[in-house]
Amino acid sequence: MFCSYEPSKLKASQHQLGKDAEHLAASYLQRKGFSIVARNYRYKRAEIDIIAQKGACLLFIEVKARTSNRFGYPEEFVFPAKQALLREAAENYIIAHDWNQAIRFDIIAVLQRNGKAQIMHFEDAFY
Repeated sequence: MFCSYEPSKLKASQHQLGKDAEHLAASYLQRKGFSIVARNYRYKRAEIDIIAQKGACLLFIEVKARTSNRFGYPEEFVFPAKQALLREAAENYIIAHDWNQAIRFDIIAVLQRNGKAQIMHFEDAFY
């Protein structure tokens, strides 16, 4: 897990909050040396927020954002049903792009506090 605080312009609407969080997550990953392969990859009912690559590992990343932890932390809202949808979409991507190396499912949680966004990266969060 990695924690970092960054300036944020997160908006009040849930949709905009999610889009801003995805942008912050993509920027964070690029600073850490990851290449962004795809964003908002859709397959049937599933959407993978970010697909990134570092070396021979392909990451399928779910980004979750909250403005408060009053009802739980963002990472706690990637339920088993969502994980199953992400696995199905990832499998489709892997087959479509003939990927035969390592993969990983990560969660990037963004929690807005005091005008800043706290970014936490959970590597290998589920499979």
